[in-house]
Amino acid sequence: MKKYGPETFGELNADEYDLLHNPGTTDAAIDLLSEFALPGRTLELAIGTGRVALPMAARGCRIEGIEASPLMVEKLREKPGGQDIPVTVGDMSEVRAEGDFDFIFLIFNTLYNLTSQAAQVKCFRNAAAMLAPGGAFLIEAFVPDLSQFHDHRSVKPRHVSFGALALEAAVHDPVTQRIDYQVLRVTSEGTRLTPLPMRYAWPQETDLMAQLAGLELESRWGGWDKCAFTADSRMHISVYRKPA
Repeated sequence: MKKYGPETFGELNADEYDLLHNPGTTDAAIDLLSEFALPGRTLELAIGTGRVALPMAARGCRIEGIEASPLMVEKLREKPGGQDIPVTVGDMSEVRAEGDFDFIFLIFNTLYNLTSQAAQVKCFRNAAAMLAPGGAFLIEAFVPDLSQFHDHRSVKPRHVSFGALALEAAVHDPVTQRIDYQVLRVTSEGTRLTPLPMRYAWPQETDLMAQLAGLELESRWGGWDKCAFTADSRMHISVYRKPA
């Protein structure tokens, strides 16, 4: 999508992000992430409004963030404890926080917000450069399910009520592995369009990205409860380690 840059997601979603983007896995995610984060120094890529970082900080994690959207950072700052988390503003595939980190993570499919393979490879290399020797990089991402597309297109309802409607339309390009989403919301207050371009990657592809960055696959699970990753898994949590 033209004119859609690293900061655009925040511009479109910051006001309602916490209301509309809760995956329902926050507590389980914090439990697992804290196992890696304590007692070292942690960095969250795409820290957003602090949905995960703030509870981790409350557990004693020394956490910092990188975020492309100043508007998302403003929402973080408005929350209790949000002023205490250092955040570097910029594109997570390019900008670096100061110093080395023992643990870096990128969750909730946000790797796919980088809409080219080259940008995703740069993100892995950027994360590896900020990791201390022996440090770990964790990603959470969905496993693509292309059965939802017919003629490379999909339309499905996301919310239907007496006074509101939300429809999700998507166009899939299998050559570039890109999906352009558009969410149409209709309420008594009017109509709103919220676009989201994504470029998915298969788990084996992210493994190769990690290898190019000098990282090695250590663990892969099919959920935050460390369940086995299988052919039926619809998401993966993968941990890559930088050699000591």
